[in-house]
Amino acid sequence: MKVWKMNGAGNAFAIFDARDRQFAPDAERIRAIAEQMKADQVMSIERDTMVDSFLRIWNSSGEEVDACGNGTRAVAHLLLAEADKDEVKIRTNAGVLKGQKAGNGLVTIDMGSPLMGWEDIPLSEKMDVRGVDVRIGPMDKPYLSKPAVVSMGNPHAVFFVDDVDKYDIPQIGPLVEWHPLFPEGVNVGFAQVIDPETIRLRVWERGAGLTKACGTGACAALVCAARAGKTERRAKLILDGGELIIDWRESDDHVLMTGPVELEMSFEV
Repeated sequence: MKVWKMNGAGNAFAIFDARDRQFAPDAERIRAIAEQMKADQVMSIERDTMVDSFLRIWNSSGEEVDACGNGTRAVAHLLLAEADKDEVKIRTNAGVLKGQKAGNGLVTIDMGSPLMGWEDIPLSEKMDVRGVDVRIGPMDKPYLSKPAVVSMGNPHAVFFVDDVDKYDIPQIGPLVEWHPLFPEGVNVGFAQVIDPETIRLRVWERGAGLTKACGTGACAALVCAARAGKTERRAKLILDGGELIIDWRESDDHVLMTGPVELEMSFEV
């Protein structure tokens, strides 16, 4: 079985080619692979009768998840090169996503429409998703509160802050990740709006911790910022590992994510 170690804007993946061989690891095996290969997510490319492939995704903590934007971009890069096509379709548990060449080594993924109903996130109770009742710090004077929430195939809570570097994200992230309001857990974004077309972002990923980049997190941050009038519908997202361009297209409500992909190594097992 062929294995690729790749990253998208620093977000690291171990990708297994399971199109001709079964790959069904348990949580312990996933954790071991992630640790050995220093991967935020482990993925397997599987055969699909309707589209180019099915993509299965596990977080480094061992549980299977529905979506990973940067990981889908990395797999799209492999499939585009393999088939010598300009577009591929990849099925995930969050739906079918389209990957396209964007020139200069960049890959674009159409992430579909964001989900903004409280039950879509999901939340444990009905609440205004533009600012949910989550507070960090003293109850009467929290230093973080009212994150906006959205689903990009997985749940995200986005705090807008003046300076992302002033916050101890490894300490705060776990407090929000499994807050009772989020029955399935949540990815936690810390977004600093620099100007209407630029956002500095750091993300505590559900089941993976603080990562160098999070594609769905970047999409979520842009959607929440644009919805609140803080940015335009297209912006550059500056993450610890690189930059992504996110475009929340008005014509069809789809979110497009464009960014770099790097192949670090490949081998067979």
